[in-house]
Amino acid sequence: MKIKKFGAILCAAALIFSGTFAFGDTVDSISTFIKNGKIVTYSDFTEEDDFKTITPIDHQYNEYQNFAHGYSIKYPNHMYVDVSISPVKTLIYDKEKSIEIYYDNFKGTSNSAAAYIGYSNRFLKNTKDHYKEYEDTLHINGMKTHLLKWDREKMSKIPNDKNYYVSAEIVKNSHEVYTIIIKSAKPFESYEEYMELIQSFRLIEKKGTPQVHLDQGRTYHGLNDETKEFYDKYFKDSKETRWGIFENTAPRDFGFLKSLEDQLDYTFDFLVLYQSFSSDGFPMEEMKNAYENNRYVELTLQTMYLDGRDNSSVTYDILQGEYDSYFQEYARQAKLFGHPILFRLNNEMNGDWCVYSSYFTSKDPEMFKAVWKYVYNIFKDAGVDNVLWVWNPHDGSFPNFAWNHALNYYPGDEFVDIIGLTGYNAGTYYPGEKWRGFDEIYVPLYAEYDKIFSQPFMVTEFGSNSVGGDKIQWIHEMFDSMKKFDRIKVAIWWNGIDWDSQRNPARIYRLDQSPEMIDTFRNRLKEYKITE
Repeated sequence: MKIKKFGAILCAAALIFSGTFAFGDTVDSISTFIKNGKIVTYSDFTEEDDFKTITPIDHQYNEYQNFAHGYSIKYPNHMYVDVSISPVKTLIYDKEKSIEIYYDNFKGTSNSAAAYIGYSNRFLKNTKDHYKEYEDTLHINGMKTHLLKWDREKMSKIPNDKNYYVSAEIVKNSHEVYTIIIKSAKPFESYEEYMELIQSFRLIEKKGTPQVHLDQGRTYHGLNDETKEFYDKYFKDSKETRWGIFENTAPRDFGFLKSLEDQLDYTFDFLVLYQSFSSDGFPMEEMKNAYENNRYVELTLQTMYLDGRDNSSVTYDILQGEYDSYFQEYARQAKLFGHPILFRLNNEMNGDWCVYSSYFTSKDPEMFKAVWKYVYNIFKDAGVDNVLWVWNPHDGSFPNFAWNHALNYYPGDEFVDIIGLTGYNAGTYYPGEKWRGFDEIYVPLYAEYDKIFSQPFMVTEFGSNSVGGDKIQWIHEMFDSMKKFDRIKVAIWWNGIDWDSQRNPARIYRLDQSPEMIDTFRNRLKEYKITE
């Protein structure tokens, strides 16, 4: 819900569930109080509350105060204020401009303010797509500030694309940094245009706890009968957790997988198939083979090349329409297949190992969301009615900066059918790595997502390394705890190996690594057998 401020009575009466507000038009001295995502008539709040205020300054500007993150800033009073993902950012926007405000505290981590500034702006190494206009270090109200101005080409697939950028990284101390990113659909007319806003930034006393205030609700429509039945059976109405597996030879060939299943006395309902732009389009034969063997596929498409070709411009090229025919044909083939598909597009996008991460695209997650919506709409226009869309970040963001938080990449309930969870125990093969128990990964991740999202969950891929701890114990903890997560409908074990640069096994995720491991899986999977 979006409203305009014509008086305190209207504001006080409105309940805002989306966390998005617009104030302006009429100037008065009354502050508007926003508590836990809703407008209230009083200014009392506790350390557990998420509290903001918006106060008119004059006929042009309001002052926004964010108590949980301890700052205030002025902004043009016609703009909307979005606090729906308050722990991550405040977004202030209109049709032509957006202002994103982030807060990072690196205390107790290996990061620092200086490292943050350097790492955040590495995208500028791609000088083909990013044009740096200005960079300087100055002081804003006594705080050292890194100021950067750049632009990129306007994307033809993004309506009113905001391709002109200014960022200000304001250093409070060695471990606390505030970041203001201003984006504009038109070139900035002057230095003063953005500096007036940046220079208005002030620190205030911190108090309160930021909270997420997203609307919840996905309306399912347009699915064919078989896919609707599949969704209802395995996700919407399911009270059980079903297991799947990534096994590199399947679904192309089922020989090895069926021999493994015989050892486990368990048939995996779900398989994972990975694709990239190096693949030969939609994998029709593999999908048919899976279906003929009574399996469903989590089809993962990663928009990059894996054959040595340059990936630096791929995201931008997609948004310039250079892959229109590729996606149109992919959608046509998906519809022709006709049976249910779990379509996972660009997973782990909050990891800098993925070329579609905003780490490579102006630290701007809107590029990822634009690609997602663009592909989604191509499928929609093609009449694809057998695809369920799986959105799947990594449990940890790399880099672990606010602008790279997973929620920045969420395209909205309209575009997502299933929420994917992924977290690996990578073990300790490499220096600096830490053994992570199943509960250490999934208890906080599930609790966070359970509060935010309304869709069913699935663990899209996961596993435990054998290097660095007791993998058998890890597996037992996994089976014990999975039963507590009633919204996780499917869990898929990644049965593979990550190799180091010398082709030595670094992360051994295989479940058939030893007879003891096979026995453990066979005995525990008995608890999850479903008689239908």
